[in-house]
Amino acid sequence: MSTNSIGPEEKGFFEKVKETIEGLWDGTKDKAEELKDKTADTIDTLKEKVTTEKKTVAKKTTAAKKSVSAKANTASTKAKTAAAEVKAKASDKTKEIKTKVADENAKAKKAIAEVKAKAADKAKAITTKAKAESTSAKKSVAAKTNKPAPAKKRATVAK
Repeated sequence: MSTNSIGPEEKGFFEKVKETIEGLWDGTKDKAEELKDKTADTIDTLKEKVTTEKKTVAKKTTAAKKSVSAKANTASTKAKTAAAEVKAKASDKTKEIKTKVADENAKAKKAIAEVKAKAADKAKAITTKAKAESTSAKKSVAAKTNKPAPAKKRATVAK
C-alpha cells in the first residue's frame, strides 16, 4: 500500500513567505521596467519636439535640449527612487516576517517544553502511585499466603 496522498500538497508557511517575497520582487522589477519604458517614450517624444523646434528656431533648440535632458534626468531619478523605495519596503517586510516567524518558533518551543514537563511530572506521579499500590498488593498477597495451616490432629499411639 502506498503512503503517498492523492490530494495536492499544502504549502508550508515558509514557502508562502518565499512566494510573497518573490511576488513583491517581480512586481518591483515590472514597475521599474514600466517606468523605464515610460521614460524612454517621454524622451522620444521630447526629442521629436526638439527636432521640430530645431528647424524653426536655432536658439530655442539649445533650451529645448536642456529641458529634455533635465526632464529625462528627473524621470530616471524618479524611477530609480521609486524602485529603491519598493525594494526597501520589500526588505523591511521580509525582516518583519522573519522576526514574526522567530517569535512564533520561540513560543512553540516554550509550549512544547511546558507540555513535556507536565507529562514528565504526571508520569512520575503515576509511577509512584503504581509502585505504592504494587507494594501494598504484594504485602496483602504475602499476608494471605503466610497464614499457618490448621494443625492436623495426630492420633496418639499408646505405649
